[in-house]
Amino acid sequence: MPRSFPIAAIILCPFALFGQLPTAAPAENLPPPSRNAASAAPAQSSAPAPAALSAPTGYILSANDQVAVEVFGEEDLRTNGRLNGEGNLSVPLLGSIHLAGLTLSQAATRLTDLYARDYLVNPRVNVMLVGYAKRRFTMLGQINRPGSYEMPEGSPQGIDLLEAIAMAGGYTRIAAPEKVSVRRGNQVIRVDAKRQARGNHDAFTVQPGDTVTVGESIF
Repeated sequence: MPRSFPIAAIILCPFALFGQLPTAAPAENLPPPSRNAASAAPAQSSAPAPAALSAPTGYILSANDQVAVEVFGEEDLRTNGRLNGEGNLSVPLLGSIHLAGLTLSQAATRLTDLYARDYLVNPRVNVMLVGYAKRRFTMLGQINRPGSYEMPEGSPQGIDLLEAIAMAGGYTRIAAPEKVSVRRGNQVIRVDAKRQARGNHDAFTVQPGDTVTVGESIF
């Protein structure tokens, strides 16, 4: 009978001498994950700044205009909103500030002064127009499409009378272009649109809030 016992003893000996096989270290004893792995995740990008409109030189802000305010180096103070019905804008730290009646540069100067008074050292403020308030005028009388119209986006402060008439579909068959009246507040202005069309008279500008009435021809 062959002698296999010593060979088995030799094979099992290391386990007897050194005990059980090593087990995996507990999770709590593992080193923390590298911070580089966490930083590899893409950071959320901030929302793009609103696109500023090309406002006419000397444009005066009014109620419901939409503006963006930036304070250089102070991202938390950036704001974008519409002036309320009273012409005020809610601004971080400053609260409700009246900006209607000011140009964009005047509004920036006012906010700069207010921030410098109590909060910031040498602040640099920029105010941009990003949306016009809806400005309307009314067309009545002998035109093909009487009603209320919005000022074109590029002409928020007024358009030529002939352009306003064209927007309303032009004259009816019995219109009298020489008999146009424009009500502006408590004032009534008489305009001869026929002479204007011939280039014989200075252009007349229809302003927001105006009511234009084209008279009827008498045969």
